[in-house]
Amino acid sequence: AISVPVATQSRVPLYQRAAGYGMPSIQVDGNDVLASYAVSKVALDEARAGHGPRAIEALTYRMGAHTTSDDPTKYRTSDEEQSWGRRDPIVRMRAYLEGRGASEQFFTGVDAEAAAYADDVRVRTNELGGLDREVIFAHVYSEPHPLIDEQRQWLADYEASFEGA
Repeated sequence: AISVPVATQSRVPLYQRAAGYGMPSIQVDGNDVLASYAVSKVALDEARAGHGPRAIEALTYRMGAHTTSDDPTKYRTSDEEQSWGRRDPIVRMRAYLEGRGASEQFFTGVDAEAAAYADDVRVRTNELGGLDREVIFAHVYSEPHPLIDEQRQWLADYEASFEGA
């Protein structure tokens, strides 16, 4: 549920659930870029070495509402939002880099490079065109399944209901 804290939904931290699958796991401050990188690198190195997967629970905070109809004030306090706001990962990383001598010119360059990259991704994404709706039904089960056939037909009927509307 979107307005129910994880601590209420689960008796144990989420990362501990991996133990039930025999999987090593770790919890990390998801707003700490360097810590997140470090635990991700360890997990990737371990997987590449043939030691299997690791679960990572990166604790972070969604600053905005879930949807336009969501009212976070019903389940959040302004103190909570301000506390998490001070831990913004972009602000924290910028302070870290500034403390190590990064200049305003560096950040301006990074912003320009990011904007150019985002523009390129948008252009290339739009050039892909639409996907065949059949894609969403592929590889759900290893063999054809009546439930998928039923859902495929429902979608076809639903889309057909808009023809001529």
